[in-house]
Amino acid sequence: MAQEQLPLAGKVAIVTGGGKGLGKAMALALAEAGADVAVGARTQSDIDAVAVSIRSLGRRAIAVPTDVTQSAQIDNLVQRTIAELGQVDVLINNAGGGAPGKPIWEITDEEWLYGLNLNLSSTFWGARAVLQHMTERKSGKIINLSSGWGYRGNRFAFMYCSTKAGIINLTRTLAITYAEDNIQVNCIAPGSFPHLERLPEERREALVARGSRQPMGRFGEDEEIGQAAVFLASAASDYLTGQTILVDGGAIPAAYAPTGFTLSLTS
Repeated sequence: MAQEQLPLAGKVAIVTGGGKGLGKAMALALAEAGADVAVGARTQSDIDAVAVSIRSLGRRAIAVPTDVTQSAQIDNLVQRTIAELGQVDVLINNAGGGAPGKPIWEITDEEWLYGLNLNLSSTFWGARAVLQHMTERKSGKIINLSSGWGYRGNRFAFMYCSTKAGIINLTRTLAITYAEDNIQVNCIAPGSFPHLERLPEERREALVARGSRQPMGRFGEDEEIGQAAVFLASAASDYLTGQTILVDGGAIPAAYAPTGFTLSLTS
């Protein structure tokens, strides 16, 4: 593909949680679209491998070990990106996760706060780390990752559902605050993707049964999140801000997983 046809040519992106799964898919998709990429995650070997793949596409890449529950490590990721790649045009706050479900009276303060930091605080810290740089340049894209569970409750998923809902409204607040600085802040809410292969086969079949809980009758492919990320990172989305795009095969519009339904990976 000619350089002028690459929508992200000359751009620099950061992807947290970029060592595997959806984060890896987004990092590679951005690189294929022309961006240089800084990849952050806790496991050095994972991000090193992604960086090698990005360089094989002819892009620059750095791999920075980052635990997003520690704000200083997010600051370091941003500072190293600016120092080594020159700027930050795109930030994808992807790193996050859930926790084993259990009765609320068994959840400690430490577990609650860890869940908040892993998903919601890390998104805030990432935005905080890049926004002065972006406002000075009058340009930037921030893409936050929520979940279909940000729209609904799920039994015992106290931290996960609360934080994923919070990310949606944090996205809106960041968007309207920094719109005048030509910074667009949007959100992707994935539905069912291959990590759910850990579920027993019968539960997987029930989850994706056509006409049941998943209208399209299949799991999403990681690359489909990558395509959404490229769109939100590119000039094609310049007039789109404060929005959450559901990439879920129609599950939420079809009223998939009403409150009370559980998909606990531990039961």
